Amino acid sequence: MTACTAILIVVWGYALGFRTRHTLPVGMLISLGVTQLIAHGMTSPLREMTAAARAMARGDYSRRVRATSRDEVGELATAFNTMAADLAEADRQRREFVANVSHELRTPISALHAVLENVADGVTPATPEVLESALEQTERLGRLVTQLLDLSRVDAGAAALDLAEFDVAAFVADVAAEAEAGHPGVRVDTDVPAGLRALADRDRLHQVLANLLDNAARHGPPGRPVAVTARPGGDGGLVLEVADEGPGIPPSERARVFERFSRGAGSYGGQVGARDGGTGLGLAIARWAVELHGGDIHVVDTARGCRIRVAIPADPAAAAEAGSGRV
Repeated sequence: MTACTAILIVVWGYALGFRTRHTLPVGMLISLGVTQLIAHGMTSPLREMTAAARAMARGDYSRRVRATSRDEVGELATAFNTMAADLAEADRQRREFVANVSHELRTPISALHAVLENVADGVTPATPEVLESALEQTERLGRLVTQLLDLSRVDAGAAALDLAEFDVAAFVADVAAEAEAGHPGVRVDTDVPAGLRALADRDRLHQVLANLLDNAARHGPPGRPVAVTARPGGDGGLVLEVADEGPGIPPSERARVFERFSRGAGSYGGQVGARDGGTGLGLAIARWAVELHGGDIHVVDTARGCRIRVAIPADPAAAAEAGSGRV
């Protein structure tokens, strides 16, 4: 390219009456300058990629490369930007996962530490009731660890259900009592028909209701109760609803509220994050556990507060198998 440009300048200079010994050096200098400009423009994305890659090595995934052409270099720049965005999202989820684990484990660990510290200092005698309280916290801690392990099972595939028939009224009362113990000052009102029974995995359903009550207790106004209702489903299954009188969930965010690590500013999961650093893990686990039964969980339109409905089919095993593609 340099030689062609120089020859062209020499030919033009000869036609204009300039001697070759004058036009040839000028042509060479001009052609070198043009070549340098072209080369600089062609390699600019590569230099940007190098700088962005070095920034990514330091943990900065915000750098992007300008794709100014449609050739191979432009395609490489586009692919690089896509890779940088994927890495940034993975890094964000990793950071939020660490924050989420800290949030989920903090409460039982703090409660257990307080009980044992009081016993060790002699403030509280080691009565059977106190030891039972410590045991309950360790059991809760074990359940939370199990929940975290459940998240890995979501990616690995569906877990097996341990189906059994149980009394719904007693089940709801147990979970409501745990919610009230974990949130002093919050009252849980239950409405369950006498004699109502359901076929489900009791532990998984406990995860669902406990997480919904936890969120409702956090978001409801002080002094106002949280309502839990249960009724038979249209197919003979079970329908559970948890309602609070908090600010509710905007319709535009209801589809995202059950996503893992959801932190929408106005979403139910986002409200958790706004108050205590949560990241929506509980609602993600609730959706997984419901879908594991072949059921459905969604936000119900209501004039006040938030109402979340859970529907468990009469035959969870068959429903889960039919809908296994979405679990």
